[in-house]
Amino acid sequence: MRKLLTLASVFSALLISSSAFSAEEKKGEITVEKIVHNANRVSYYQGYDGRAEVSMEIVDSKDRVRNRELIILRRDELDPSLPEEKARKDDSYCKEQKIYAYFTRPADVNKTVFMVWKHLTKDDDRWMYLPALDLVKRISATDKRTSFVGSHFFYEDVSGRSIKDDKHELVETTDNYYVLKNTPKDEELVEFEYYKMWIHKDSFVVVKSEYYNSQDKPYRVYEVQEVKTIEGYPTVTKSKMTDLDSGGYTVLTYSDVEYNIGIEESVFTERYLRRPARKYLR
Repeated sequence: MRKLLTLASVFSALLISSSAFSAEEKKGEITVEKIVHNANRVSYYQGYDGRAEVSMEIVDSKDRVRNRELIILRRDELDPSLPEEKARKDDSYCKEQKIYAYFTRPADVNKTVFMVWKHLTKDDDRWMYLPALDLVKRISATDKRTSFVGSHFFYEDVSGRSIKDDKHELVETTDNYYVLKNTPKDEELVEFEYYKMWIHKDSFVVVKSEYYNSQDKPYRVYEVQEVKTIEGYPTVTKSKMTDLDSGGYTVLTYSDVEYNIGIEESVFTERYLRRPARKYLR
């Protein structure tokens, strides 16, 4: 809990936009559904698009280190029922979304691309382009909870888990956090029994998640290590995923984060897996 309290002091210093959430939410009069929706929006849907440079440090149980660098692009589909200017200001979390992750280093993963089309009513579409083989590989729904390019993060951690896949229960409220227990609706699709999330009450940033096995023991932990306010959005700029069974972990550090830069939809197509849009990757 000491780490969480330290993070709380960090959050209190952030200049977080007061217009993002309702007065009822700020007073603590909030439903579990609203907590889940707000946390999902802050995690994956701030702004209508975004770009970030990411450094990945992978440390195994013997303290051997591997490093990877990538650029992540994200674009939310605009609501066609709204005028474009209004649609671009709409920050709702519930949208179709596309993600494009382009690896730059080291040499053995250079030009590798991971792309996701997130859907609201069906399984997401996922692709991986492997330049050494000049191969575009589809990633099936059953593979989404496997290692993302050898790290301790899963594919689903990168693109986001659908809030509709779990039953959500508020199990504790502290001075700074909502603590939720999330149980999968279809236990055959996942390796965990349930997971808990610590969600900061003012910003709705998920600062910690613990995944539990069938023996009711945590075996996998996600922790936020740094948060900054960027263009008015509370943004996680450093996070860590730890495998408690092996002792290995992966740290992700985000830099040059930008929102609302106007990324073209054509970037998120199979054509650009082999021929990336350089103007967004410089």
